[in-house]
Amino acid sequence: MGDNSSFDISASGIFAQRTRLDAIANNIANAETTKTAEGGPYARQRVVFRAVFDDATGNRVNPMGVKVESVVQDTTDYRTVFDPGHPDADANGYLRMPNINVVEEMTDMISATRVYEANITALNAAKS
Repeated sequence: MGDNSSFDISASGIFAQRTRLDAIANNIANAETTKTAEGGPYARQRVVFRAVFDDATGNRVNPMGVKVESVVQDTTDYRTVFDPGHPDADANGYLRMPNINVVEEMTDMISATRVYEANITALNAAKS
Protein backbone atom coordinates (compact mmCIF):
# COMPACT_ATOMS: atom_id res chain seq x y z
CA MET A 1 0.00 0.00 0.00
CA GLY A 2 1.98 2.99 -1.21
CA ASP A 3 1.30 5.96 1.03
CA ASN A 4 -1.84 4.50 2.66
CA SER A 5 -4.01 7.04 0.91
CA SER A 6 -7.71 6.56 0.41
CA PHE A 7 -6.82 5.50 -3.14
CA ASP A 8 -4.75 2.59 -1.82
CA ILE A 9 -7.41 1.56 0.67
CA SER A 10 -10.19 1.61 -1.95
CA ALA A 11 -7.98 -0.18 -4.48
CA SER A 12 -7.29 -2.97 -2.00
CA GLY A 13 -11.04 -3.38 -1.44
CA ILE A 14 -11.71 -3.41 -5.17
CA PHE A 15 -9.08 -6.10 -5.77
CA ALA A 16 -10.32 -8.20 -2.83
CA GLN A 17 -13.94 -8.09 -3.98
CA ARG A 18 -12.92 -8.88 -7.55
CA THR A 19 -11.18 -12.02 -6.27
CA ARG A 20 -14.32 -12.88 -4.27
CA LEU A 21 -16.50 -12.41 -7.37
CA ASP A 22 -14.20 -14.70 -9.38
CA ALA A 23 -14.51 -17.42 -6.72
CA ILE A 24 -18.31 -17.04 -6.65
CA ALA A 25 -18.46 -17.29 -10.46
CA ASN A 26 -16.38 -20.49 -10.34
CA ASN A 27 -18.67 -21.92 -7.68
CA ILE A 28 -21.81 -21.22 -9.70
CA ALA A 29 -20.23 -22.58 -12.89
CA ASN A 30 -19.32 -25.82 -11.09
CA ALA A 31 -22.49 -26.31 -9.04
CA GLU A 32 -23.23 -29.55 -10.95
CA THR A 33 -19.65 -30.81 -11.43
CA THR A 34 -19.57 -34.33 -9.98
CA LYS A 35 -16.05 -35.28 -11.03
CA THR A 36 -12.91 -33.14 -11.02
CA ALA A 37 -9.33 -33.98 -11.93
CA GLU A 38 -8.84 -35.04 -8.30
CA GLY A 39 -11.69 -37.54 -8.70
CA GLY A 40 -14.40 -36.17 -6.40
CA PRO A 41 -17.03 -33.50 -6.80
CA TYR A 42 -16.09 -29.83 -7.07
CA ALA A 43 -15.52 -28.22 -3.66
CA ARG A 44 -16.85 -24.72 -3.03
CA GLN A 45 -14.16 -22.02 -2.94
CA ARG A 46 -14.07 -19.32 -0.27
CA VAL A 47 -11.89 -16.21 -0.19
CA VAL A 48 -10.24 -15.38 3.13
CA PHE A 49 -9.41 -11.71 3.77
CA ARG A 50 -7.21 -10.06 6.35
CA ALA A 51 -6.92 -6.44 7.39
CA VAL A 52 -3.75 -4.59 6.42
CA PHE A 53 -2.31 -2.33 9.09
CA ASP A 54 0.30 0.41 8.87
CA ASP A 55 3.44 -1.38 10.05
CA ALA A 56 5.55 1.77 9.78
CA THR A 57 3.62 3.56 12.51
CA GLY A 58 2.42 0.49 14.37
CA ASN A 59 -1.16 1.69 13.97
CA ARG A 60 -3.27 -1.34 14.91
CA VAL A 61 -6.50 0.59 15.42
CA ASN A 62 -7.49 1.61 11.90
CA PRO A 63 -6.99 -0.91 9.10
CA MET A 64 -5.29 0.57 6.04
CA GLY A 65 -7.02 -1.78 3.60
CA VAL A 66 -7.71 -5.43 3.02
CA LYS A 67 -5.68 -8.23 1.49
CA VAL A 68 -6.67 -11.59 0.08
CA GLU A 69 -5.07 -14.03 2.51
CA SER A 70 -6.00 -17.14 0.51
CA VAL A 71 -8.64 -18.96 -1.48
CA VAL A 72 -9.61 -22.14 0.36
CA GLN A 73 -11.91 -25.07 -0.23
CA ASP A 74 -15.07 -25.16 1.86
CA THR A 75 -15.02 -28.26 4.06
CA THR A 76 -18.78 -28.66 4.49
CA ASP A 77 -20.20 -32.01 3.45
CA TYR A 78 -21.06 -32.70 -0.14
CA ARG A 79 -24.73 -33.11 -1.07
CA THR A 80 -25.89 -36.64 -1.79
CA VAL A 81 -28.67 -37.36 -4.28
CA PHE A 82 -30.18 -40.60 -5.49
CA ASP A 83 -29.50 -40.89 -9.23
CA PRO A 84 -28.72 -44.51 -10.15
CA GLY A 85 -28.51 -43.67 -13.87
CA HIS A 86 -25.67 -41.16 -13.46
CA PRO A 87 -22.23 -42.49 -14.47
CA ASP A 88 -20.64 -41.13 -11.26
CA ALA A 89 -23.19 -42.75 -8.91
CA ASP A 90 -21.92 -45.32 -6.44
CA ALA A 91 -23.06 -48.97 -6.32
CA ASN A 92 -26.16 -47.97 -4.31
CA GLY A 93 -27.16 -45.30 -6.87
CA TYR A 94 -26.11 -42.30 -4.78
CA LEU A 95 -24.25 -39.39 -6.31
CA ARG A 96 -22.02 -36.96 -4.43
CA MET A 97 -22.73 -33.41 -5.59
CA PRO A 98 -20.74 -30.21 -4.90
CA ASN A 99 -21.30 -28.45 -1.56
CA ILE A 100 -22.68 -25.40 -3.36
CA ASN A 101 -25.97 -23.66 -2.67
CA VAL A 102 -26.62 -21.48 -5.73
CA VAL A 103 -28.99 -19.17 -3.79
CA GLU A 104 -26.25 -18.56 -1.21
CA GLU A 105 -23.75 -17.89 -3.99
CA MET A 106 -26.09 -15.37 -5.62
CA THR A 107 -26.55 -13.62 -2.26
CA ASP A 108 -22.77 -13.51 -1.80
CA MET A 109 -22.44 -12.13 -5.35
CA ILE A 110 -24.85 -9.29 -4.59
CA SER A 111 -22.93 -8.50 -1.41
CA ALA A 112 -19.54 -8.55 -3.16
CA THR A 113 -20.88 -6.39 -5.99
CA ARG A 114 -22.19 -3.79 -3.54
CA VAL A 115 -18.91 -3.66 -1.63
CA TYR A 116 -17.04 -3.36 -4.94
CA GLU A 117 -19.31 -0.48 -5.98
CA ALA A 118 -18.88 1.21 -2.59
CA ASN A 119 -15.10 1.14 -3.05
CA ILE A 120 -15.46 2.62 -6.55
CA THR A 121 -17.67 5.38 -5.09
CA ALA A 122 -15.10 6.09 -2.37
CA LEU A 123 -12.31 6.17 -4.96
CA ASN A 124 -14.27 8.63 -7.13
CA ALA A 125 -15.06 10.80 -4.09
CA ALA A 126 -11.35 10.92 -3.22
CA LYS A 127 -10.56 12.07 -6.77
CA SER A 128 -13.02 14.97 -6.47
